[in-house]
Amino acid sequence: MASLTLYPQDERLAGRERTVFNLYLVTALVLVVVLMLVGLTMRLSQATWVALPKNTFFQFLSLHGAGMVGTAVMVTTAGMWFFLRKYVRLHTWAFVTNYVLFMLGVVCILVGIYQGYAALWTYLYPLPVSGMGIWSPASAAWFMIGYLLIGVGQLIFYFDAAAGVIAKHGNLGRAMGWPWLFGGTVDPEHPKTVVAGTSMIIANSLGILAGAVSLVMSLVNLLYPDIKIDPLFTKSLIYWFGHMYINASIYMGVIVIYELLSRYSGKPYPLSRVFLWGWAATTILVLIVFPHHLLMDFAMPHWILVVGQVASWSSGFPVLLVTAWGALTNVYRSNMRWSMPPRWMLLALFGWITGGFAAVLDSTIRVNLVMHNTQWVPGHFHTYLLLGVLAMVLALMYHWIGARRNAPPANSLLDRIGFFVYLIGGLIFVYGFLDGGRRGVARRMAEHWPEWVVTDQIASVGAVLVVLAMTYFALRILAGMFGGSPPESSRVPNLADPAG
Repeated sequence: MASLTLYPQDERLAGRERTVFNLYLVTALVLVVVLMLVGLTMRLSQATWVALPKNTFFQFLSLHGAGMVGTAVMVTTAGMWFFLRKYVRLHTWAFVTNYVLFMLGVVCILVGIYQGYAALWTYLYPLPVSGMGIWSPASAAWFMIGYLLIGVGQLIFYFDAAAGVIAKHGNLGRAMGWPWLFGGTVDPEHPKTVVAGTSMIIANSLGILAGAVSLVMSLVNLLYPDIKIDPLFTKSLIYWFGHMYINASIYMGVIVIYELLSRYSGKPYPLSRVFLWGWAATTILVLIVFPHHLLMDFAMPHWILVVGQVASWSSGFPVLLVTAWGALTNVYRSNMRWSMPPRWMLLALFGWITGGFAAVLDSTIRVNLVMHNTQWVPGHFHTYLLLGVLAMVLALMYHWIGARRNAPPANSLLDRIGFFVYLIGGLIFVYGFLDGGRRGVARRMAEHWPEWVVTDQIASVGAVLVVLAMTYFALRILAGMFGGSPPESSRVPNLADPAG
């Protein structure tokens, strides 16, 4: 297969764009490894192999949860930018602004946690202002301000992307192919990236705005305690934001599969009406699925819980099915050379599917009554993040370093060994969580009963393997990014404006 098929001219970045894109990737690699070490420390503590003070455990848990989700969205945003810029006009200043505000938000979150904040990523009212002497309201304010900065940066990126999509396609509905849903000839060349990217522009912007409202309300209450806010309403906004935000990392990450899989298989991967219907349904359903986080809140209006239950059974399946079916049929009889990018993409589909099924099971109300406050919950989202989203990101990174001239082959023996170690370690790690959920092991606890420790020890062994493999991949990708020579960029069409 010719190199220009794998690395087309319009993906070669000019100097400033390449620098910013590399910043995103390097930052993601560093944060993922550091936050994995934080997570490993917590599991070793629960396994009784490391002594970790309880307060520190919950500070670590706050850092790990917020940090991993934020990093996943940040780096999949970079992937969306990298591919979307080929089809619509994007401004580099918006991409840079998102990165700067993300890093400022990270600093604020670290300051809050360093000062003792340990109320977890959910910042559920009134817990952030009720630190009971363990943390101060100021530390909670730092944490929530960090969230706001990250959200504002993401919105700036989305609004710039929305402007580019509208300028090219007329409106967001046309960009998603809605005029073709009920008839007409579907343009098979219409970019899947535009469909998926526009879906997330719509859905995640609304989710972030919901989170911003809850954050502002919480900060006002923190500054003026006499102003009370409704706990259930605030919790609903938080989980709308949280659920949408983490799902956006999956749906932006899957753009990597849409863009790259057919290049490695050598087979076309055209757009279809079924694909458009899948994304149209998911765009709506993913916005109304969040009440399945509130099934234990008896005060919620019954109809909202019914909506959440029905949406839980159906929200992820349309886009997951069209993606998985399209990808597998694209790979079938393709005689594909299994270098690292396609390995990661197929693993990503596996992680997304298995983690999604585990999530649907937990969101079923009779199961939720028993399983929701157990380790089944971190089990399902670690499955689709570790084996799904992160695999999508690593596919992009390996593809990116493969574009460099004189780059070492992205399929060395060490790469293959690392992939195997990551896969086995990841399966062991998520099994420890899922089996813990089956056994009734409570989540969000610093210490476990002796009967529960065995699942912690299993998960810790898997976590060690994952951290070792991820450390190798980080070093390998960094060496690939800064070794050799970048691809020629003098003839690259720059879709951003000259001031961008």
